[in-house]
Amino acid sequence: MPATRPLRLIGKAAALSGVSTANIRFYEAQGLLAPGPRSANGYRSYTDGDIHQLRFIRLCRAMDMSLDEVRTLLNLDLAEKADCAAANAALESHIAHVGERLAELQALQDDLVQLRDCCDGTGPQCKIMQALHDRAAHLPREEAKSRAHRHV
Repeated sequence: MPATRPLRLIGKAAALSGVSTANIRFYEAQGLLAPGPRSANGYRSYTDGDIHQLRFIRLCRAMDMSLDEVRTLLNLDLAEKADCAAANAALESHIAHVGERLAELQALQDDLVQLRDCCDGTGPQCKIMQALHDRAAHLPREEAKSRAHRHV
């Protein structure tokens, strides 16, 4: 009698992978995980391979990789030497993006420190709040949109 692979419902797959059931469904919708087969009662089932893939996705997302970057890595073959170069290129691109974000975060920190340092709390009104209101009054709409950049 052949050994059967254990099939698990989404809740168990979530618990074993550390990925929420909502994210499992999202990753399926995004094509990062093939939807599990449905049993007679209509529930999807997940294999050990699916659970490993969910852990892989979770790891990549924890490294702040975009869905497209994760998709690229998932499509690579461990055994293909040519795919090693593709994985390296994907990581190089992500490293460059992280460097850009670090520079943006450093500039943000410098700006916040400068803002904090404009008031020591002894004046008749808070100069931090005044500075924030002044900035808000002069902030063009386009700049507000362009600064709200997220990688993921």
